[in-house]
Amino acid sequence: MNVTAEIIDQRLTGIMDQIREQDREELGINDDTRLKSLSFVFLTVKTLLDLSDEEAFDCLTEGSGDFGVDAVHVSEECDQEINITLFQGKYKQNLQAESNFPEQDISKLIRAIHVLFDPSPSLHYLNPRLATKVEEIRSLIRDGYITQARVIACNNGKPWNEAAEEEIRRSHLGGQATFEHINHDSLIALMRAEKPVHDTIQFSGEALTEDLNFIRVFIGRVSVREIHNLIHRHGDRLLERNIRRYLGMQGNRVNEAIRDTLLSDEKNNFYFFNNGITLICEKFVYNSLQRKDYPVTIDNLQIINGGQTCITIYKTLMQMSPDTFPDDAYVLVRLYQLPCEDDDLVRQITYATNSQNPVDLRYLRANDTIQKRLETDIEGLGYRYRRKRVDYSSKNLDITSAACAEAILAVWRKRPNQVKFLIREHFGKLYEIVFTDDLNGAQAIIASLLYRIPEARRRRISPEDPPYVRYGSAFIAMMMGTYLLTDLDCNFQDLTHKNFEWAVLFIEQKGQEYLKQAIHSIGIALEQLYGSQEVSLQQLSATFRRGDLIEKLTLI
Repeated sequence: MNVTAEIIDQRLTGIMDQIREQDREELGINDDTRLKSLSFVFLTVKTLLDLSDEEAFDCLTEGSGDFGVDAVHVSEECDQEINITLFQGKYKQNLQAESNFPEQDISKLIRAIHVLFDPSPSLHYLNPRLATKVEEIRSLIRDGYITQARVIACNNGKPWNEAAEEEIRRSHLGGQATFEHINHDSLIALMRAEKPVHDTIQFSGEALTEDLNFIRVFIGRVSVREIHNLIHRHGDRLLERNIRRYLGMQGNRVNEAIRDTLLSDEKNNFYFFNNGITLICEKFVYNSLQRKDYPVTIDNLQIINGGQTCITIYKTLMQMSPDTFPDDAYVLVRLYQLPCEDDDLVRQITYATNSQNPVDLRYLRANDTIQKRLETDIEGLGYRYRRKRVDYSSKNLDITSAACAEAILAVWRKRPNQVKFLIREHFGKLYEIVFTDDLNGAQAIIASLLYRIPEARRRRISPEDPPYVRYGSAFIAMMMGTYLLTDLDCNFQDLTHKNFEWAVLFIEQKGQEYLKQAIHSIGIALEQLYGSQEVSLQQLSATFRRGDLIEKLTLI
């Protein structure tokens, strides 16, 4: 039996119970064999995209009418581009890990991309979870957004065969889709605990070394061949402290430019075109008696900026044979020896050096004064504010900074249209709108508790619910906040620790009533906007994204 396949199989047993607790009625998965396969997809989505349990469950679309797609993840918008990740899983009860990913399922995925991303034809045979996501994607396409598809074929066996690879090459997807294979070995590699990386990097030519404010600095150039070998040896272990996942090459202009330069006659100028790579470590040593071409031995090496460059170099060179690797392409490398206990300095350097691609700013804002103050305030009210990223699952009394930002923006700031579609900006240009100086812990907690109710309904929608419930949870939360303040007979500014317990009691006793009333109000607003005409899912997605209803809802 394959050991890594067995490890994954053991983990799936717990995930099956977890999915049963979440909800499998809507998914329609009642057979344990299919449920284990769904659990494997869930684990792949969660691990590969680094999502929470709830976010990963949201992605699942497997069931009748899934069009060969078991999960879909829609990224945040960036520069009019949207990255779509599609998952198809095939899990074998035989754990010998010898089966290839089926060729016919690659064909299904290719057909799915052609059909699902064309906004014109009507699709009446998709299950509700998939239809919601597909029509959201098609609505974005109609509004001029460029979509890039990343297709993940996951199994507990081998990749697809050469015939399937040839079909991918002949698929005419116009460079808008990439296919990747993930299996048990890949998942174990991604999930394994962080281990310090100790290695030697061969620098080329002369280098600059200096001590600045008790920090040792080594700056020089390294060949792309050496970068390829470094990533090949250690992979994602080098990126534990890098705040971004790999963004891929398709549709990412920076990474496409890196690849194109390496494959062009300009590869000898790569050093001048690229911003370079920033590394940190606990210690480095080299032979200072040498004049150039230093081999530098490094303890606890991490990439904090330039991970995109490194992985793109690795993936580009992987498409070549080693004897054709460019020997005249180099990249600037900055190596800093930092005190291992100085996390704040690492954060500041990370923030300052990450500028080539968008950054998830919530982790960089974690040490802001207001975030620390909220943590203390919320803890005093019996809840726990997770301003930093943690590995354990959220509990009922936990409130993450990301979920809190969404809730405040919807409930108190009356900007529900910016909750789902401008997630990237919650800790960017919207940060001072969301987290104002006068925001207190009671307001943050109450917004989060209210927002959880329509979010839970969106994830476990009832058959009698209108279709807009799938898109309008932030709008529903906004209306629920209005109803709560009416019952409390106060305005938002007067919501403090003094009436906090009353607010929680109202939510516990009348939360479902607020939800029902808000859904009804949104139905009235939609009727005022569209009249008696039938509204498609594409139109609904666009309506809630644009916020056309906000003014009408304030008048109801």
